[in-house]
Amino acid sequence: MLDYWTASAAFWLVMFAIQEWVLQFRLGYLGRYWTLASAASLFFGFLLSALVCVPLIITSKVDPFTFPGNVILCAIAAIFFGGFLSLGQWLILRQTDLTPRIFALINTVVGILIFFLLVWFNEPSLELSGGPIAGWKTAFVFLAGGAVTGGVTGKALDFYCWRVEQQLISIERERVEKETRERERAQKEKLEREKLEQEILEAEMAERKRIQREAALEEERKWYEEHGDEDYDYEDEDEDESEE
Repeated sequence: MLDYWTASAAFWLVMFAIQEWVLQFRLGYLGRYWTLASAASLFFGFLLSALVCVPLIITSKVDPFTFPGNVILCAIAAIFFGGFLSLGQWLILRQTDLTPRIFALINTVVGILIFFLLVWFNEPSLELSGGPIAGWKTAFVFLAGGAVTGGVTGKALDFYCWRVEQQLISIERERVEKETRERERAQKEKLEREKLEQEILEAEMAERKRIQREAALEEERKWYEEHGDEDYDYEDEDEDESEE
């Protein structure tokens, strides 16, 4: 019959494998270490929880199969498993800005809760030792439970990452459009300023030419007033006066 250890391995490893398969599309190479980091975290949590639970079972006579001993031991194991598992997943999620760090804790709590419910409903068929062939139905339940839990939690994080990506793309698009509008506005203002400066320069040049032309005409008029018109025929005018 399937025992507690193989049930745990069936649930958690399938859950992590499904999550890794989903998250690898969003986290890239970071997704490759998801199962490894999570499994290592569970292993260290198991060792430390065993160091606490085994002495309680031996010295304090805590029965892991009756209340309240089972609740006490499960709570101790959940604390160690949850702490190390959250830490391992948090170390991966912290390397990218797309994922929420709180997902490590949420994923751990959901996994522990689902695993506890599966153990509770299948407790009559679980033993500390036995042949795994006789418990294939229980194995299937834990495999299916891990696959569904991993798929739902992984897809939830994938959806969140997709939303963040869309928001970042939208923000980047708005930034580019804003920069383009500002650049076009600055270019338009520059052209208008250059055009205005050109018009002012042309007006100044025209005014300068007008002033120079008026000054030249004034000098010419003064010269004629002082010297007379050399092209004017004074003899013709005298002849006309004598004939009269």
